[in-house]
Order: sequence, then structure tokens, then C-alpha cells
Amino acid sequence: MNNLSPSNFARLKRWRLQIFAITWLAYAAFYFTRKAFSVAKLGIDDDPDLMMEKAVMANLDALYLAAYAIGQFTWGILADRFGPRIVVFGGLLISAVAAALMGTFATLPIFATCMMVQGLAQSTGWSGLCKNLGSFYATSERGRIFGMWSTCYAFGGLVASPFAGWMAYEVFGNWRAAFIACAAVVAAVAMLFFIFQRNTPQDVGLPPVEPLTETGDGTAKAHPSFLACLKTILKNRNVLVLGLAYFMLKPARYAILFWGPVMVYERMPEIGKIAAAVVPTAFEVAGLAGPILIGLLSDKVFGARRFPACVISLLGLTVCLSLFVPAMNTGSVLVVVALLFMMGLTLYGPDSMICGAAAIDFGKGTAGTAAGFVNGCGSIGAVLGGLLPGYFDTETVFLCFTVSAVVAIVIMLPFWNSRPQGRQSTDTFTPNRDIGNAPVKP
Repeated sequence: MNNLSPSNFARLKRWRLQIFAITWLAYAAFYFTRKAFSVAKLGIDDDPDLMMEKAVMANLDALYLAAYAIGQFTWGILADRFGPRIVVFGGLLISAVAAALMGTFATLPIFATCMMVQGLAQSTGWSGLCKNLGSFYATSERGRIFGMWSTCYAFGGLVASPFAGWMAYEVFGNWRAAFIACAAVVAAVAMLFFIFQRNTPQDVGLPPVEPLTETGDGTAKAHPSFLACLKTILKNRNVLVLGLAYFMLKPARYAILFWGPVMVYERMPEIGKIAAAVVPTAFEVAGLAGPILIGLLSDKVFGARRFPACVISLLGLTVCLSLFVPAMNTGSVLVVVALLFMMGLTLYGPDSMICGAAAIDFGKGTAGTAAGFVNGCGSIGAVLGGLLPGYFDTETVFLCFTVSAVVAIVIMLPFWNSRPQGRQSTDTFTPNRDIGNAPVKP
């Protein structure tokens, strides 16, 4: 790779920051339309015109998550083939439209249809945006970069629930406003994404941060076929293990995201619906720190090995999950908030690492497909997170989550020393270190 001129250093630095910011904002925005239904449930439950029982709402969550899982396996491959720009922009717009329709037309068939559409639209985000970010940052720095970037979904969930609750129950006094207000936010971010996003450094006249994947004749393969991407991933043992571990991990997060307000309100109705929507955000507040800490641990302590940091964090998560029911039984809001915080700290870290930096690292050459595959596996598990709380008591649900966390640890332990193939040494291209200081070495 040729040395970059000082002007190109400055341009690369600016574009890296811009891509980090706009992709972070885009994925955070998806959570506004994703969390709207969980907040609207508080009002739907009391709406005599709709008469929707908990089991029906759980089925709608499962419908959304099933569509989301299907989309993950598809959009990642399409992002590899056509680029994230088209895929993610379309997903943002469709997500906004689906949410607006749910807030306007309150019938079960409309809800069911829009939840499927919403799931497919939302699933464009993760794989496409991970591929986008990975194109601008090298392997040796992705642990900490993805750790910081992955705060986007914790922040999105953290802000979205109080925003939707405030708009629905304070400003407009109607659960429908949760959908419509969140749809407006996502539509606005879609426009910003279209203006400020680019797929790769090459799109703005800069060289790639790492060598392009090559074909057998030594030429760059810019658009791998759908089948080629799929075959590559299915032969990749590390990616398959990440997918299985994520399947075990993701149900707990989605149970709290989708049913947290309901769980709190059922046990503490005296605090009101707005407070019930806010209390579970302790889980997401911790999610801002978890990915950053695990990213630093992975890069700095374990030398870009992703599995050890995940296993250590999952051990802490197992303890937290086993204590959640006893904490709820105390009736203390402070105790519940404290445990939710610790649960978020130990869950969001491995969550972001498994489907972000690790998937991109081990899926090199088909990064979007790998991120989509791993997140798709997790999303199949997430269906259970949305479904189980509607059918079983909290004790049974969290016992299952505790066992799942233990299984995830057992699955990942044999891969403790696995590293990304072709990981760069400290003497190769590391833009985050070199920009503004010295020319990048060839």
C-alpha cells in the first residue's frame, strides 16, 4: 500500500469520524421504532377498543423477531454485494412508515403485517452498518472501535423508551403517539444518513485500510456472489460458534427490552406508567459502558482475541441472571435498578463483541454476511425473548436465561485462543494511531 499524503491523512481522519458518527446515529435511531411497541403496550393493555391480551402482544413480538431473524441472513449478503448505503437507507425509511401505520390504524391485522415489515426493515441495520464501519477501521483496532460504536444500541434503547413514554402518556395522552413520534425521528435520521454516509474509503478517493479480498487470479473481488458469501460463512467454524453462542445470549436482552416496562409495572403499579418505562433503562445505561470495557479488554489485554473477554463477562452475567428474581421479590426499586445495571454491563459487552468486532474479524472478506449470520442466529433466539414472558412467569423465564448463559460459556471456552486470520502486527496499517503523526507504512 502506498504512503498517504498529509492531505489524504486529514481526509481519512475526517471520513472515519463522519462514518463512525452517522452509522452510530443510524443504528441508535432504529431503536426508536423498535421500542415503540414495548412502551405502547402499557396503553394498549387498557384500551377497550383494542382488547389485546398479553399473549397476543407476545405473539406480535415473536412475529417481529422472526422476520428480523430472516432479514439478518439476507441483508448481510446483500450489503456485501451492493453496499450498505442502499440497504440501510431503505430499511430506515420502511421502518418509519411501518411505525406510523401502527400508530394510525389500530387493528390486529394491521399490527401483524406491520410487525413483519418492521422486522425485515430493522434487520437491514446491523450487518450493513458493521460492514460500513469495518471498511474504515483495521482489524487491530476494531475491538475498541466497535466497543465504542456499539454503545449506539444501548443509547438508542435508553433514550427511545422515555421519549416514547413521554410523548404517549404526558404530551398526547395516547399510546398511538409512541409510534408516530418515533417514526418521525427515524425518518429524519434516514435523511441525514443519505447525505453523510459513504460505503468505503475508495468511494471518496482514499485507499482501503486493509487489503481487499482477492480472487484466484489476484484481482480484487468487489461484489462476491450471494452463494459464494453463504458458502464461505458455512465453512467458517469460528463464525458458526459465534452464531450459536449469540443464539443463547440474545433472548435475555430482548425479554428485558420488550417486557421490562410490563414486568416493572405489574409488580410496582404505584410508580406509574412513565416510571415503569424508565426503570428498565438502567439496563441500557450500563450498556453504554459494557461494550467499551470489553473492547478495550479484548484489544489491550488479550491482543485482539475476542473469546476470552466474552467468557469472563458471561460469567458475571450468569450470576446476575440468577439473582434477578430474588431482587424483584424484595420490592425495592433501587435493588432492581442496581441489578439491571449490572446485568446490562455484563450482557451488552459480549453481545456487542460477538455480533460486531468478532463477526467482522472472523468473517473477513464477507464481513456483512458474517455479521448478518451471527446476528440472525441471535435473532432466532431473541424470538424466545419476546415470546416467553407472555406465556410463562418471570421465575421460569430467567431460569432459562441463566442456563443459556452457562451454555454460551461452554461453547466459547474451546476457542479461548482463537485470533482473526491474518491479524495485522503493530507495524502495519493502523490509521487510528498514525493519522496526524507520521506517514502510514506500506
